[in-house]
Amino acid sequence: MNWLHFFKKKDELKHTFGRSINANISKDEEKLFNKSYEAFEDKEILLAYEYFLKSLINYSNGVSNENVIIKKEDDSLYFEIYQGGALIRGKATKKSLNAEAILCKKSSAHVALKRLILERNYQFTYTYYFSDDEYIKLKLSLDNTTMSPQKLFFPLREIALNADFDKEYIKSEFLDISIEDVSHVKTLSEEELSLKYNFMHKWIDEINVKILSLPSNDNAGMESFILLYLLFKIDYMLVPKFTIFKKSTKKIQEYFSDENLTVEAKNDELREHILELQEMSFDEFRKNFYNAKYTFNPTDKAPNEEIEIFITESLSKIRWYKNNRYNQIIPTMYKYIAMYLLYNYGLNPLTKELLHTLVEIQNPSFFKALGYTPLYDEESQIFAKRAIVSKVDSIVSTHKNHFKKLEPFGDKLNFSSLNELNNSFYLQLKNLNYEEI
Repeated sequence: MNWLHFFKKKDELKHTFGRSINANISKDEEKLFNKSYEAFEDKEILLAYEYFLKSLINYSNGVSNENVIIKKEDDSLYFEIYQGGALIRGKATKKSLNAEAILCKKSSAHVALKRLILERNYQFTYTYYFSDDEYIKLKLSLDNTTMSPQKLFFPLREIALNADFDKEYIKSEFLDISIEDVSHVKTLSEEELSLKYNFMHKWIDEINVKILSLPSNDNAGMESFILLYLLFKIDYMLVPKFTIFKKSTKKIQEYFSDENLTVEAKNDELREHILELQEMSFDEFRKNFYNAKYTFNPTDKAPNEEIEIFITESLSKIRWYKNNRYNQIIPTMYKYIAMYLLYNYGLNPLTKELLHTLVEIQNPSFFKALGYTPLYDEESQIFAKRAIVSKVDSIVSTHKNHFKKLEPFGDKLNFSSLNELNNSFYLQLKNLNYEEI
């Protein structure tokens, strides 16, 4: 049989936010990982692979997202791993593991793409591109002689992340080439696309008004926070793919990495990109969105100490702006902290869930439009206090089985204003005790 086409597709998708996995790992993830390790030691190779692949399955509301599909047949284990636009199909036997991800048709690849693929091969540790009679594929081949879960995780992560990344890149950079094997991705409804398009324009209009309200002198730093916050917000809340994602990522990277440009010049680059977004037609905008399932996070987990340091330094900047009476930038600064963390750091699930809750509080009109119950009324400036406290405490309590000294902090939040709520939330977040059991 053709193991590359063994499985039927099943998709159950919901709203997703940001680039990391919007789901929970299995409650038995650590146990399954350890069982895999023991099975490899006992030379129960197929059983070891099964345990390991099951440890990668993630869940929403206790139901499997089927981001990993496993099927046994005779002396082989067949599997599929979903990672955005990429679908990795694999086969494991007692001797080896082979996996492939289809990129595009061989006949459509011109010289520029072939050159890119050759360059990419030099960047990989475990995988490589090759072509068969029909497709260009990213391939992984592993020998089972000294296999372990650790030795398996990183190669599978490499093929999944890079197949997804390269498909996105080709779609945005080589407009004449069609990426293949994407029937598993789901288009967004017209209603949701229109909502996102309209909110993007609303946010752009709001930041333009905000920038005009800044002092006429020495405002470059404040303008940077406003512009960067908008791009982080679009990325996390709208989750664009392809061209929008590629160009926004490039502009953000250039802002933080190019030491030869002044802050004013960097701001000009950001404004130019935002103007392109503002002038983008709906037909062009809608091409940059889809829903899919994910298995691996694209960023490595950051130490909690780094998160604490960033929050401390950011709150210190806010105090400086407050002491110097630049009050108009303070609300944006509080929102910037959450979006910066969600954009730049690989967060543990607890931190991510808490920050997402804060984002919901900060952006009630958007989440209400998506069908969520708002946690804050902007007009009356009234919080859904009971709901917020319950949600925060529930998130913290859910993770106490992993972090033994966690304490719920919903009743310690300051609900006197949105700024005070933000400030108290960050203080509690950075003081959480992440000591593991």
